[in-house]
This record gives sequence, C-alpha cells and structure tokens, in this order.
Amino acid sequence: MIDIKLLQKDFEYVATALQKKGVDNELLNNLKTLASQAKQKRQEMEDVTAEQNVLSKDFGRYKKEGLDVASLQESINNLKIKKQELEEKVKDLEEQLTSIILGVPNIPDESVPYGADENENVILEVVGQKPTFDFEPKEHWDLNNGWLDFERGVKLAKSRFSAIRGEGARLERALINYMLDFNRERGFHEWYVPFMANSNTLQGTGQLPKFADDLFKIEGEDLYLIPTAEVSLTNLYNDEIIDVSELPLLLTSYTPCFRKEAGSAGRDTRGLIRQHQFDKVEMVAITSQEQSDEIFQKMVNCASDLLTSLGLAHQKVQLCTGDLGFSAAVTIDLEVWLPGQNKYREISSISNTRDFQARRAKIRYKEDKKNILAHTLNGSSLAVGRTLVAIMENYQNEDGSVSIPEVLKPYMK
Repeated sequence: MIDIKLLQKDFEYVATALQKKGVDNELLNNLKTLASQAKQKRQEMEDVTAEQNVLSKDFGRYKKEGLDVASLQESINNLKIKKQELEEKVKDLEEQLTSIILGVPNIPDESVPYGADENENVILEVVGQKPTFDFEPKEHWDLNNGWLDFERGVKLAKSRFSAIRGEGARLERALINYMLDFNRERGFHEWYVPFMANSNTLQGTGQLPKFADDLFKIEGEDLYLIPTAEVSLTNLYNDEIIDVSELPLLLTSYTPCFRKEAGSAGRDTRGLIRQHQFDKVEMVAITSQEQSDEIFQKMVNCASDLLTSLGLAHQKVQLCTGDLGFSAAVTIDLEVWLPGQNKYREISSISNTRDFQARRAKIRYKEDKKNILAHTLNGSSLAVGRTLVAIMENYQNEDGSVSIPEVLKPYMK
C-alpha cells in the first residue's frame, strides 16, 4: 500500500509516478480529493481536541477556585459533540481512502525505464549459449516421449490442467528438490507452508482486493488456494516486529500454485506454459531498507545461476513502468530460451516491493528503539513447469526423447 502521508504531502510526485504505471486521472483526482478532505477533517478534529484540553484545564482551575463553571461546562460538552462528529467523519473518509488505496499499485523506482508495455522492456544481459540442432527442434507438446497427458488432465479437472507421467513426473520432482537445495546453499532457509491462505494474508501481499477474479476461492470459507508461495512466506511475519539483527530473512519454499488466469483468454492455450495449477519454488526476502538493493541482486543472481547450472540459456530483462506488477517497485525478469518456440519466455520474475507489502501486512523491524517498515522481495526460483518445458525443448533428441542435465541425474535415481 502506498504511503497515505506521502500522498497528502506530495500528491503531484505520487500522481506522476502512478501515471507511469497506467493509473488513470479520474482515480488520482478522487484520491487527491479524499486525501485532502481527510487531512483537513483530521486537523479540525485535532484543533477541537486541543481546545477541549485547554477548557478542561480551566474547568479544573475554576472548580478549585469556586468559580461558576456552567458556561464552561456547556462549551466543553459542545466541543465533545463536535469532536465525536469529526471523529466519525475522519473515520469514514480514511476508510474510503484506504479502500481505494488498497487497489492502487506501488510507486515504481525512479530507475525503472518508462514504457507502455512489455515491448518497451530493456534487455540487460544475455547469459549462456543457445543449443544447436541438426534437426528441426519441436515444441514440448509435440515431443513423442509420452510424458505429457493433456487430455487426462482436462478429464480430471478442466482445460489448462494437465497430467505428467513416468520420467516426466520424476523430472518434475527432481527439479523441485534440486531448486530447494540450490537456494538453501545460497543462504535461503527452507519452509513448508499451507497451500491455502485467508483474505488478510492475501491482502498483505496485494492479491486482494484487486485480483480476486484470479483466485480460486474455497466455498463457505475465508480461504483461497494460493497463487504463489510469496503470499505464505511473506506473511509469516504479518503484524510482527523483527529485531534488525535478524535481518535479512531469506526464505524459500516449494508449493503448487493456483491461478484462474482470468485475463489470459486465448494466450498459451497449448502446453504447460500457462496452467491453472503449476509447481514453483519461491524465494522471499524480508530486509531492512538499507539491505534491499543488495538482496535484490543476490536473488537475481541466484535464479540466473540456477538456470546456468541447468545449461539453459536465458536473458535478464528490466521491466518498464507499464509492465511492472501491482506490488513491484522494480522487477527483473529472467527469460529462458525455448528452441521449439524460437523465443525467450519468462521463467522467473524477481521484484523488490520496497515497503509496499510491509505497510499492508504491518511487517516492521526495530532499530534504535524505532519501528520501521521492512522491505519485502520475492522471486521465482524457478517456475518448475516452465523449467520442465525448457529442459524438454533444449535437451530434446531427434527421436523425441529428452536427455537429463548432469546436475539432475543424482535426483533421478
């Protein structure tokens, strides 16, 4: 959640920054009006409180001196009524303001390049060599190795679900274990977390209220299937105050992820790229404000080195303002090379949300006896299904079989 005090103090700065993320002027003007009214009414309430305090002191002095307090008592009572009215007005305005702000995205860092959409993202680095083939490489769904069963996935659930069999299923499990071990060796502590979360948890990381249509809701319960382990890992520290000596907290977890993909009709309808259910190994960091840039680079390097260890060529891409996610202040995507599709596709997205999520989730740390909002970061390390796709396409053989990367062979025993 953006800082209401900053909004009230420097609306033009906030508005200009949010316009770069595509927030429309009507919403911004509504925010400005509400912020101004809430600030004005709170000031009036504070003025009345101050006046009431002065008169209350006079009342005590009058009583002590035996003076007539009738008119003074009337004035105090009138101020009390006025204060109550103003308190209700302030509460109403601030609730309206908070309700709108919960749907307002994070302010992008000033370093983020301006752009309207993904076409204006910036390639920072290309890592590794693309494989060469003496045959025409196929897309993963065309490989004749029997790993993927889309028809039975649909029969069990519906479209955008799939089943994986045999060595493909073993490779999926091997990838999960390898990724967790890789992250653990980089200093990330492994967690096993619930695959469901309540509405307060999802609000803390920004999925609610704005993205309710993308979530699978459990009927009759205040529970949703999680869209990413970022939700669970970050909110482990919801409404907590952490001692600064404990930071940074580096966390990793495997979970299945569940998304309705409400806005992706017609996109990636074939294959494993965009499914309602998929496996992912996640990294999350909770840091002091001074540590977050360093940890951001650590997380980008961790995911990139993981791809390199698997022998997968990829590129690092800086997202422009128009392609940034809702909670992100800055994001670097890792896009893996898929020879069957003859293009790079996103496989990891590393984001620093600064204090945006921490303000929503009340995650703070104590330093010099002060409570300070933490910075939270998250990133895929990696999306397991997309890594399986990348291995299938990059390690495919002419007969449709797939070779196993050397680092994964011990995990396949």
